Amino acid sequence: MFLVESLNRLIKGGEGRTVKIKRNIIASFLIRILTIAINFSIVPLTIEYVSPVKYGVWIIVTSIITWFSFFDFGMANGLRNRLAAALAFNDIERAKKYVSTTYAVFTLLAVGVFILFALINPYINWGRFLNVPSAMDEDIHLIMLVVLGTFCVQFIAQLLSTVLIAMQEPAKGEMITLFGQAAVLVALLILKNTIPGTLLVLVAALTLTPLAFIIASFFFYGRKLKAVAPSFKSIDFSYTKSILTVGGVFFFIQIGALILVQTDNIIITNILGPEAVTEFNVTYKLYSVIYMAFSIIINPYWSAFTDAYAKKDFHWIEGSINKLRKLWFIMAFIIIPVFFVMTKFIFRIWLPDSLNVAPSLSISMAVYMICYSCLALNCYFLNGIGKLKVQLLLYVVVSIVNIPMGIVFGKLWGVEGVILANVMAFIVMNIVLWIQTNRILANKATGIWNS
Repeated sequence: MFLVESLNRLIKGGEGRTVKIKRNIIASFLIRILTIAINFSIVPLTIEYVSPVKYGVWIIVTSIITWFSFFDFGMANGLRNRLAAALAFNDIERAKKYVSTTYAVFTLLAVGVFILFALINPYINWGRFLNVPSAMDEDIHLIMLVVLGTFCVQFIAQLLSTVLIAMQEPAKGEMITLFGQAAVLVALLILKNTIPGTLLVLVAALTLTPLAFIIASFFFYGRKLKAVAPSFKSIDFSYTKSILTVGGVFFFIQIGALILVQTDNIIITNILGPEAVTEFNVTYKLYSVIYMAFSIIINPYWSAFTDAYAKKDFHWIEGSINKLRKLWFIMAFIIIPVFFVMTKFIFRIWLPDSLNVAPSLSISMAVYMICYSCLALNCYFLNGIGKLKVQLLLYVVVSIVNIPMGIVFGKLWGVEGVILANVMAFIVMNIVLWIQTNRILANKATGIWNS
């Protein structure tokens, strides 16, 4: 009883914006625990179903397809900021036009990308580009087309998550993802005992994730989000410019982030082969549990910062930043080091005997996550208040340098070398963005520091 009352006081303490954040953090933690458990079950099940080499190829294929998410030209993040600002002043009509227009543009983009890819796909030598073993008898062209088709559907359907986040309710988006992942796990368990393991069958199972978002869209837009639900009569393409004013900068930042992070799999497969990609990704997936927990906490703050900045509530912003920084220090210097000590045991009980993760790879990933989470902290604040130019310039520089540096380091030190290239980029970016954040909080940001 005392524990329940204490938890209730903790949640309800503070003003409305803070209470909403606390509720979403707690709900998201509970949902993510289940999602993580499902994801960790899916990884070994998938590896056993299609083999480590095919799983590595699958990871590379999905990484490449993920690149197409950046064809939104930053509009998802632009919608997130514009919608949050409109809702801050209860401008429902404007909010509905932002949502409807973004859905229309995303549909046009998804159809265009799929048609273009379908035309050029037969002429791409995927086997050579992905370093696929010649003995693997899979139709990579068909797999790429099906994966992209699935992605295009999800590309549109996942806008629901953006709308929920803008309304400071990210936990509901997390719940939809949970249902989608649970459906994938059930499908894999059934397929494992009925159909021989192929990449094409695996792709078919993973189409259940966007299906969950489609079903959820009908549910939410028909009820709680009915006021801002997309409609043909609310589509106003003149609003595209307003979304792209912020979203255009986000687009180039996303491209930089893509080059910085998503090219790792391509570098690794070309230097060390698909199996090394599997080792890299299972290590990343394990350590991403820590980052997931941190992201659950900081995720509601993006739109909350937008709301507070629009209302000039600078006292709340400064207090929130200081709390998040203290949390990051605890995670970086206590939680992750303890977690590293436990990873050898976790890998032993989690992964098949065919996979062996070296301690050097584990510690490299630990440092990677420390730096990456710090970058997320700084970027969520700056993204929320729309101060993006310094971040944009940094991504331009590091994206140019990171690939050649990753190739050189990868040849010298293997997978750990590729990770080191990322870590060095993260450190430089964190120093600069930390300084910018401090200048803004102290009201001393001028010139590029304030744009």
